[in-house]
Amino acid sequence: MLNKYPLWKNLVILVVLAIGFIYALPNIFPDDFAIQVTGARSGTEVSERTVDTAVSALEEAGIAIKGVEREERSALIRVNSSEAQLRARPLVQQALGDEYLVALNMAESTPGWLESLGAGPMKLGLDLRGGVHFLLEVDMETAVTQRLEAIASQIKRELREERIRYRGGDLTGNEEIVLNFRDESDRAEAFDLVRQNYNEFLLDERRVDGDYQLVLSLTEQEVRQIQDYAIEQNLTTIRNRVNELGVAEPLVQRQGADRIIVELPGVQDTAQAKRVLGATANLEFRLEARQDAPAATTEVLPFRDNPDRTARLQRDVIVTGEHVSNARQSFDENGMPQVDITLDGVGGDLMTRTTRNAVGRSMAVVFIEYRTETEQKMVDGDMVTEEKRVEEESIISLATIQTTLGSSFRITGLDSIHEASELALLLRAGSLAAPMYFVQERTIGPSLGQQNIDAGLMSVIVGFILVLVFMAVFYRVFGLVANVALTLNLMLLIACMSILSATLTLPGIAGIVLTVGMAVDANVLIFERIREEMREGVAPQLAINAGYSRAFVSIVDANITTFLVAIILFAMGTGPVKGFAVTLCIGIVTSLFTALVVSRGIVNVIYGGRKVEKLSIGGKLANV
Repeated sequence: MLNKYPLWKNLVILVVLAIGFIYALPNIFPDDFAIQVTGARSGTEVSERTVDTAVSALEEAGIAIKGVEREERSALIRVNSSEAQLRARPLVQQALGDEYLVALNMAESTPGWLESLGAGPMKLGLDLRGGVHFLLEVDMETAVTQRLEAIASQIKRELREERIRYRGGDLTGNEEIVLNFRDESDRAEAFDLVRQNYNEFLLDERRVDGDYQLVLSLTEQEVRQIQDYAIEQNLTTIRNRVNELGVAEPLVQRQGADRIIVELPGVQDTAQAKRVLGATANLEFRLEARQDAPAATTEVLPFRDNPDRTARLQRDVIVTGEHVSNARQSFDENGMPQVDITLDGVGGDLMTRTTRNAVGRSMAVVFIEYRTETEQKMVDGDMVTEEKRVEEESIISLATIQTTLGSSFRITGLDSIHEASELALLLRAGSLAAPMYFVQERTIGPSLGQQNIDAGLMSVIVGFILVLVFMAVFYRVFGLVANVALTLNLMLLIACMSILSATLTLPGIAGIVLTVGMAVDANVLIFERIREEMREGVAPQLAINAGYSRAFVSIVDANITTFLVAIILFAMGTGPVKGFAVTLCIGIVTSLFTALVVSRGIVNVIYGGRKVEKLSIGGKLANV
């Protein structure tokens, strides 16, 4: 029978629409403004007392609290407005101190029954709401110093292996490596060795207080290369860490000579993002110092889990975190968390060469962390936030070397599974070539983001209403069918973006507006084809069937062309361009479904399965 779907096809349409309605529904519940409290270190717990302190600080300031949610290592405090959110953050940070991170966040308000079905709202891009913007500065001075220290350790090791007697070898304030020799022949041998293996240095021979000195200083070109490498390595590391965080459509790019911009749209845990992105989390493997080792070649470091316990270590580094090729969290034989580490070829060789002659001695794993601490002071009656840069070195493991080691290790002595997982994440993502500090942090949403949301929604609503009015006036009943299909198309588009966790950006809203136009275009092609059939004297039922079947090829052809363009935009573009391409791709698929299947189903319900003498489709020949 013409224009009548079988029962199974009608059921499929109803099921798809029902699923679309359920998964689009969370988007009508706006996010709450909130501040999130987490520990500055991954092992720090957020206790009830900590939350009570934060709540008391807000209540004393007259800030109404909408709700409080506490987990083992984080707490979320919801407030009523963006103004309250901006006021609450510095107050809570001051009350809790530097042991905790306080970050702005947007908390979902989706009802529990929808969450139980796995339904959640779309993520909004940074230009709309729900994202954070970081500006980080790379410490170029430390990048050069760290590189020189690593090279100095290698040179001293090679001198010892060649049995060339020397003294010194440490860095000076002028970023030079100074080696002292008792006779000129030893210096000459060292000169040849350094010249052969380290041509990035300028070599200067001096005679000071009876010693023969060899002074190594980097060329200006090499310094620039080290600095460029540092920022490029940090860019790569940050991108890897963002990928580990699972952020959709992030922006990580260089700004100027020593700064990096990081934008994380749709991120849920801004505090974790700040901690993971900013942590240097480098490792150094060092031998414990002998009893008779000179003080200048050693240093005393505390243990990470017990600062009162210390150990004296050699300053020379065996291997750093740069040689870590893989790291994963696991458990030892006692069920305690550990991190299994695999070194690259160079790191494995260095470890083997060092431990071959160090069996029976202890080796320490040193954790190095650079971070920025904030301190609030009253200056001329105003609360001013000052930042200071802190470097912390601590021992996370000290164990006796039982046999010559290769390229596989495990790090034990960690506080918790969370700390082990985060350390593995940071090492797996790559260590930073130089420390970075947060110069700027802001959350987009309360001001500019909301304006973008309002402007974007207004453009969609105005365009949608104009299309609805035009279709209803010009095509009458069929126009109303197209309007219903258009509304369902928007619902399905939003549902698909929610299911796929796609990020909606301002260009994405432009993609939605374009989708509305394309969906209408498909209906216009179908309806005009029906009119043409009726002008030729075809019966209404046959005209409906011919309109949908003969317009099918033209509609699909036009949409496939646009779909291919959208795929190319997604593959070649970045940031906002990808947001537009994703929305357009999803919109094309939903438009085809609603224009060719759903609208046909509605028309079948109205006209199908019965004798029809006229169609309400507008035009002079509509009633033939």
